[in-house]
Amino acid sequence: MAALAAVAVLVTPVGAAALALRLQYVGEPSPEARTRGRDALWLGHAWVDGRKGDADLAALAQRLAATGVRDLYVHTGPLEHDGSLPASVHPRARWFTEAAHRALPGIRVQGWLGDEVKPEKDALDLEDPPTRDRVTASARQVLDLGFDGVHFDMEPIRPGSKGWLALLDQVRPVTAARGARLSVAAPQIDPLPWQHDIAIALTDHGKWWDQAYFAQTARRVDQIALMTYDSSMPTAGFYGAYNAYQTELALEATPDDVDLLMGLPFYWDDKWGHWGHAETVEDGIRGIRLGLGRRDLGRQHFGVGLYVDFAATEQNWEDYRRGWVR
Repeated sequence: MAALAAVAVLVTPVGAAALALRLQYVGEPSPEARTRGRDALWLGHAWVDGRKGDADLAALAQRLAATGVRDLYVHTGPLEHDGSLPASVHPRARWFTEAAHRALPGIRVQGWLGDEVKPEKDALDLEDPPTRDRVTASARQVLDLGFDGVHFDMEPIRPGSKGWLALLDQVRPVTAARGARLSVAAPQIDPLPWQHDIAIALTDHGKWWDQAYFAQTARRVDQIALMTYDSSMPTAGFYGAYNAYQTELALEATPDDVDLLMGLPFYWDDKWGHWGHAETVEDGIRGIRLGLGRRDLGRQHFGVGLYVDFAATEQNWEDYRRGWVR
């Protein structure tokens, strides 16, 4: 009997939290919770290394016609671990920026730069000022190639990293002086208080940011894309509910004049951390619409981020168009 009581003490809070999360998916989204024309698409490295050409760009233009996509994050790195960016990794970047500006008028192309980050990985050290200087130089290099902005995706950055915030403070004047955008990909926000601290203590892996650190980052950029995939949610209903909750948390933390993009999985995987049957674009969008309607329906600086072009299926695109664009 004592053992059963102990189990009940542990299970009841978890069950209550699961029920509370699932209830986030109840209701009907507002008809006004649709694209604001501020969506984004991540593009793979093939666009800047010579594997893609004019015919591919024409097909991309046809694909994006009558959607809400305004920004393309084009993988132009990766950065070296010291923060530098060898020109040899993006030999066709200039071709892409010039051709894309002709084929896709009104759409901005941003250079996507990233790397793994210390202390969890033996890679980029953002706490090191010379490394940040080299990353800043890499940002200038990307802008010199004709990109309309710089998009950072550096993982896993632990909440509280002063080096990450210092880097954004250093790069923002560079992009602003060129009339360019600074955007970042950000982790999910703690679904429970202090969950990131517990996860780091137990696994030495930082999956989430606390809401306050998300806000500190959002205040330093023009766009912030929350990577709302690889959520570990076990069913489509829970994934939709999780998206609704993440949307509300992110809206609370993001300034009104900063574009907030909620990420959607344009790819299939089936493993711990990402169950393909659960993480669907359809349910992700419905959850995002519910969260937007509850928290800030009139917000215009809002959209979805589609990850990633080379793994997307026709069903992904159809679900996006039907659920968010139409």
